[in-house]
Amino acid sequence: MGTKLLALLDGTLADPALPIVRADDEGVTRGDGIFEALLVVDAQPRDLDAHLARFAVSADKLELPAPDEAGFRRATDALLEAWNWKADREAVLRFFWTRGPEGTSEPNAWAIIAPLDEALRRQRSAGVRVMLLDRGFEPVPVENQPWLLPGAKSLSYAVNMAAKRYARERGAEDVVFYSPSGRLLEGPTCSVVLDIDGVLHTPPFEAILRSITVQTLFQQAPAEGLDVQFSVLDRSDFERCRGAWLLSSTRVLTRITHVDGHPLPASLLDSTLKRMLGVPSR
Repeated sequence: MGTKLLALLDGTLADPALPIVRADDEGVTRGDGIFEALLVVDAQPRDLDAHLARFAVSADKLELPAPDEAGFRRATDALLEAWNWKADREAVLRFFWTRGPEGTSEPNAWAIIAPLDEALRRQRSAGVRVMLLDRGFEPVPVENQPWLLPGAKSLSYAVNMAAKRYARERGAEDVVFYSPSGRLLEGPTCSVVLDIDGVLHTPPFEAILRSITVQTLFQQAPAEGLDVQFSVLDRSDFERCRGAWLLSSTRVLTRITHVDGHPLPASLLDSTLKRMLGVPSR
């Protein structure tokens, strides 16, 4: 990934190579913090309000102080103004909010912008090969188990990154998790949608992250005459689907071309979904 810019919540820019996090910050030592990531195209952030709202929900689930929304907006404005949009018209904006140094009540916060990963840009047109991996738990309702942080976008992403490395070492580019019983869940950094007989199906938001891109899909589908449903899906559904996609805020929409090495058909709805979700062209 190329040049990055970093902003503090007062709207000032800082050198991203300089340390701004203490060594005993619990976001570093324990992964005790949250983040958000969104796509910016030609200086226009996508779904900024929705991401800030989900950011606040994540903070509440971790019992962190509410993020300084005005401060993150100031940081966003500073980064958008400083970014070279002629050189990189697509960028990823990330917000961070940690618990801060151990034994204090001083959260740490910053925002970073960086060019969109070229691999994600390429996958939008070429598609992506995925591997199915067992996530090790069933997606049971966890409303009464708040310590499991259902739906929080926390900094504890080590398992997700390990899964992606495991897949890449075996010829795939991404992962879709399933439960021990075979129920489909989500990807490490994305949601999954299947076309089954012309109806779009995606796993319910139970014990998985509430996807802003999937919510957009639900909102816009009726105007396109499309039927989108939350459905309990099994890994075997890949064998009967007409096509499938990975969705996320930064990649937007990427067609799955292979599952565990087996080719997957391209859905006839692919171009419609790209247009509907506003997948940027190269």
